[in-house]
Amino acid sequence: MKKELITFRNPKSPISETFRTLRTNIQFMNVNKRMKTLLITSTLPGEGKSWVASNLAITFAQAGKQVILIDADMRKSVLVGRYKVGSVEKGLAHYLTGQNTFDEVCMETDIEGMDIIFSGNYVPNPAELLGSENFETLMKFCREKYDYVIVDTPPLGSVIDSAIAAKYAD
Repeated sequence: MKKELITFRNPKSPISETFRTLRTNIQFMNVNKRMKTLLITSTLPGEGKSWVASNLAITFAQAGKQVILIDADMRKSVLVGRYKVGSVEKGLAHYLTGQNTFDEVCMETDIEGMDIIFSGNYVPNPAELLGSENFETLMKFCREKYDYVIVDTPPLGSVIDSAIAAKYAD
């Protein structure tokens, strides 16, 4: 199966319906509106976590929710290629290192109600950046601004980044 933005390109497909079911189940679990930040990870590379994160974010936006997808896989991101935006000059790494503001790294998408922050340039210390005060500030800000914050992280079986970022997710 080709890893694509199926919920955007083919919203009537059975896979898109499965993502809508997942979205609905998350919304039912969230009756008190306290669960807003979702962290998506996997055990090993290539299991489809970025595909799930992207399509889940799209289905929330299609339901009229304001959503942001944060690409926190600063080691081996695939999201830039998936969204076909070419190169990204400013991203999460730039925000976390204090080089750029939120407005400079956050990008609107073609999907109404959905923004994205790409990972940005490779950094030698992504685990430290995800454990930083700047990441905590970003997550708090996004939690207030958006209905849902979806964070795509590296696989747990490879690096510790996801476990560090998880403390800011619901």
